[in-house]
Amino acid sequence: MDPLNPARTRTAAFTLTFDGREIRASPGQSVAAALWSSGVTAWRTTRGEGRARGVFCGIGVCFDCLVTVDGRPNQRACLVPAVRGADVRTQRGTGHDD
Repeated sequence: MDPLNPARTRTAAFTLTFDGREIRASPGQSVAAALWSSGVTAWRTTRGEGRARGVFCGIGVCFDCLVTVDGRPNQRACLVPAVRGADVRTQRGTGHDD
């Protein structure tokens, strides 16, 4: 991918699923970037009050962007690379059937 000119990227876009919905992603994007570019801004709820969360820091320092990816909870969406066919799910609470 050419970061200065994404239009010159030779690798084709692909899809992953988010809560059963197909989301388009580009090579080099994180899961958070793919969700954001598809208009999804929240993909986790807090443990206590169930408040919606999405990206806060965007660099892996906080834990606001946690998602479940391919059955593995507590994945930071801002750090996990988007890959073809990934099954991304909203994480509720701790991500373990509380």
